[in-house]
Amino acid sequence: MSSEAFVTLATNDNYAIGAMVLASSLRKVGTQKHLFILITDNVSDKIREVLNKFFDTIQLVNLLKSPDPKILEALKRPELSVTLTKLYCWKLTQFTKCIFMDADTLVVQNIDELFERQELSAVPDIGWPDCFNSGVFVYQPSEQTFNNLIEMAARDGSFDGGDQGLLNQYFSDWSTKDIDHHLSFIYNMTLASTYSYLPAFKRFGKNVKVIHFLGSLKPWYCSYNASTKKLNTFIGNDHAREFIEKWWQMMVDNVHPVIEQLNIVGSMSSMAISNPNQPSSSITTTTADDDRYQAWQQGQMDYLGADSYDNIQKRLDQSIHGQQ
Repeated sequence: MSSEAFVTLATNDNYAIGAMVLASSLRKVGTQKHLFILITDNVSDKIREVLNKFFDTIQLVNLLKSPDPKILEALKRPELSVTLTKLYCWKLTQFTKCIFMDADTLVVQNIDELFERQELSAVPDIGWPDCFNSGVFVYQPSEQTFNNLIEMAARDGSFDGGDQGLLNQYFSDWSTKDIDHHLSFIYNMTLASTYSYLPAFKRFGKNVKVIHFLGSLKPWYCSYNASTKKLNTFIGNDHAREFIEKWWQMMVDNVHPVIEQLNIVGSMSSMAISNPNQPSSSITTTTADDDRYQAWQQGQMDYLGADSYDNIQKRLDQSIHGQQ
């Protein structure tokens, strides 16, 4: 087993599917590092079976919730209360060096060189560059660091209610101590940069190695046409559309066939792949009211009703294979 690993976290089935796409992208760019995923009880048994096809190791951990969820409620992102669970990544002391990556990231060029960096190396956050973004970071597993982080969370909480605030409090000298701990933006490019600073994106975008689908709208909530390889509907700039379509192509090529082969489709209830035999203009895209959207985002599927395995299997058979 490699002494170095890429690590991610899935707290529900949707993020587990995102993690599979991430793992596929890492293998596609040629990494031979160990692929490790932390999961919680909210990931279904059927999806765990699929995860075994993409990750070298799966480890079940307890859910850690934010000590101050009111902050996240004010940000209208209550689902981030579970992100402190990623702190368990420091307990993986069987590895000498790890790179943690959120499940909503996609690798488009090899990034193995990041294992040469030291803890804690990360990209400045686009919203407040004196803080680092915790979607991608290099770290060294340590039981002591894990214990210290848990103690700080219990004692001081997190200034943003999630893992990023806590980690920036703990590694408080990141912005001033050593510039070598600052990673280039190409290792954690958020889609917002494609319109907030378009000239820079046009100049440096070809160098991007990791795309981070930061925010509440994830690729798996978009409707995709597998025939045209285009999103059916999308509000945003062409560059953001391009990257979401890259995610979907990885999903269609590498993840969906495994899910379909194992007859595991219930957890794809919030995803829509159009019939490849129909033109995109004739496709009816998936819609949902606000309450159901929020339920999907928090991993709360109606498995006994509209989102039952039988219903989703029937819908996917009709849309993917053109069955009536």
